[in-house]
Amino acid sequence: MLNFGLDIWDDGNFVIEEGKIALNHAKHPSLLDITKDIRERGYKGPLLLRFPHLIKKQISTLFEAFNSAIKEFEYQGKFYAVFPLKVNQYPNFIHSLMHVASPYGYGLEAGSKAELIIAISETPMGAPITVNGFKDKEMISLSFIAAKMGHNITITIEGLGELQTIIEVNSEFSKTSRTPIAPKIGVRIRLHSPGIGIWAKSGGYSSKFGLTSTELLEAFELMQQHHLLDHLFMVHFHIGSQMSEIAPLKKALREAGNIYADLKNRGATALSAINIGGGLAVEYAQHAHAQERNYSLKEFANDVVFLMQEISKNKGVEAPDIFTESGRYIAANHSVLIAPVLELFSQEYHQKSLRTKENNPPLVQELYDLLDTINRNNAREYLHDALDHMESLLILFDLGYIDLEDRSNTEILTNLIIKKAIFLLKDEDTDELKQLQNRIQEKYLVNFSTFKSLPDFWGLSQHFPIMPLDRLDIKPALPASLWDITCDSDGEIGFDPNSPLYLHDIDVTKDEYFLGFFLTGAYQEILGMEHNLFTHPTEVIINFDEEGNMHLDDLIEAQSLMDILDDLDYDTSKIDKSLKQKIEESIHIDEEEKTVLLSKLYLYLSENSYLKTIQANNDL
Repeated sequence: MLNFGLDIWDDGNFVIEEGKIALNHAKHPSLLDITKDIRERGYKGPLLLRFPHLIKKQISTLFEAFNSAIKEFEYQGKFYAVFPLKVNQYPNFIHSLMHVASPYGYGLEAGSKAELIIAISETPMGAPITVNGFKDKEMISLSFIAAKMGHNITITIEGLGELQTIIEVNSEFSKTSRTPIAPKIGVRIRLHSPGIGIWAKSGGYSSKFGLTSTELLEAFELMQQHHLLDHLFMVHFHIGSQMSEIAPLKKALREAGNIYADLKNRGATALSAINIGGGLAVEYAQHAHAQERNYSLKEFANDVVFLMQEISKNKGVEAPDIFTESGRYIAANHSVLIAPVLELFSQEYHQKSLRTKENNPPLVQELYDLLDTINRNNAREYLHDALDHMESLLILFDLGYIDLEDRSNTEILTNLIIKKAIFLLKDEDTDELKQLQNRIQEKYLVNFSTFKSLPDFWGLSQHFPIMPLDRLDIKPALPASLWDITCDSDGEIGFDPNSPLYLHDIDVTKDEYFLGFFLTGAYQEILGMEHNLFTHPTEVIINFDEEGNMHLDDLIEAQSLMDILDDLDYDTSKIDKSLKQKIEESIHIDEEEKTVLLSKLYLYLSENSYLKTIQANNDL
């Protein structure tokens, strides 16, 4: 059995049972059975399955780790967390998040006006809201309105201009209100300490956000001058998403902790929190040598609490409450993208495709003989012979000495010999075999869009765990490249010999074969592009009652063709009228056929862009 690295990236959320991958929860339903249940209801194409219990698990483990560290070190501050909406703003996720997070006082972070409206409307009273990113007067005014509502909201200053606007808005609200209430204020600091990895530029002096030491002193003086120092609540920093190592965070914590203590000792008596931003990494690797995270959640929490404890003691200030904004850690594992394989593009290299002749060219006949007689002892020799014969035969074709049938037979026979040799030599791990696997990789056409559902793979080469939903009791043998259905050559997850993906040899005209793409819940949905006008997959929330029974809730079908065009501001009524008119006026269509074609046309317009059928007898 091959577990596709489940023990590396899964964190115990799934289990392989009877050759199928299943949830390690409730009655262990398999993802294949869930998928078939949804498809039997008429929903085809790719599916996005959401599991709220996995969101709850991540939140609870985060709070447990920090609260355990607080208890162990007898830390006097408390732990709080907010979810950064930029990671996933989809309502089915946010509603599930807020529902399962209610016992933890979990809040939201907003970085735009639209996100702020979500945060104000969805965050329970008392739970924290933080407002990051660049802000204008309108956005700051919205924060003041939220504070008047009773929200526990903090505006993070990204530059001195924002503080000037806060002063202005505070003055205006004070004049029009009998009980003026201003939001809490946070200061984002531009650390000397750099980040690490792809998002390293989030930290360091070249960072896009935050105040330098000089600007921080000016901001302190401005707040003193305008009587806002009693609103200064939080020091905030962020050194990057998906931190692979813990050392840069520890360095940043020392720098930020000393800034916090210095401000406290200067008279910022209301200052009582430090926000370490996000960055808690998720393990995406399926192979041990490619693992990305070198620390545990416990180490992460212990380091943060211990360092804040030490700095506070040394500087003689109260230990701050600790805030995190780890969105990737909370959201990534809650969803699984399921997509059916439509076709294998190397199926022509099967023995049934050979076009045998009574008299084959000598080298082609030798390839037949090699295929018939290859065994474990001669596999390497015959493999080399086959590759040599193929090169010679291709030269003969270019010179016009053999025909197209001979060339086709050459390609098929050589491919079959390579496959057989790899199987016979499967226990050997040589560079030559790896190169050959790359040469004969199978191309699986999969009914999804890389650009829509896995944009970080396309843009950042971020890998995601991929595995079939069943046949997991059978060792897969085919080196696999995955092609999406967009008409773009970049829509491919190519075979990587260093981190290989092997899949099964299947006949999609007879059997369905589904692939699961895991850890896709962070960033992928909201960053997804409408490339080729492929829409968000059909999504469904998978809930469980107290008895462990499964319920499919809040199913949202992928948008229809006309809905997609409407989103792009096409006048769909005009399109509808144009299509109908062209059918009515066509001289090639009689009256009876017009009714039939119109009926078909409207049916197709109501469907989504994903493919329904690639094989005549297999509706995928």
